[in-house]
Amino acid sequence: MDKMKEQVMKNMEELGFPVIVDEKSGALQWVDMRELRLRYFISIENIKPFYEGLKEGKLMGTKCKKCGRLFFPPQKDCPSCMDSDIEWIELKNEGTLETMTVVFVKPPSFGMYDPYPVAIAKLDDGPRILAWYNGDPQQVKPGQRVKVQVSRRKEGYLMYELVPL
Repeated sequence: MDKMKEQVMKNMEELGFPVIVDEKSGALQWVDMRELRLRYFISIENIKPFYEGLKEGKLMGTKCKKCGRLFFPPQKDCPSCMDSDIEWIELKNEGTLETMTVVFVKPPSFGMYDPYPVAIAKLDDGPRILAWYNGDPQQVKPGQRVKVQVSRRKEGYLMYELVPL
């Protein structure tokens, strides 16, 4: 990191901007010299059943009692009919893979991870889910059957991910 800062400072003197050459692509990258530390608090009171479900290995979504639409991630109010009469339901944990990609350029908060695959699957009961894919990205095919599995992240908290069937 110190070596990178030295290079950025040298480039600032020569070019007038805090830039560095990307080792892989050779492209110039802007390097902001300010450190960003971020800790935030988000109320989860309205979606508490979602987290309680994960603890039990369940994927919880919401269903609008008026129009019947299912939602994942869970919604407090129905964005279709604008009704607030919502119920919690356990979603089916299997579905069909629609697309997948591997994330190489990671946000800083995921910097400790190797490049990781993320995928979108359509659950058997309708909602689509975006999640990390725990399988070989080279073997993935659209239309492949997957299931949602609850696991623990490196940070110690629960997450859901897609795994091939």
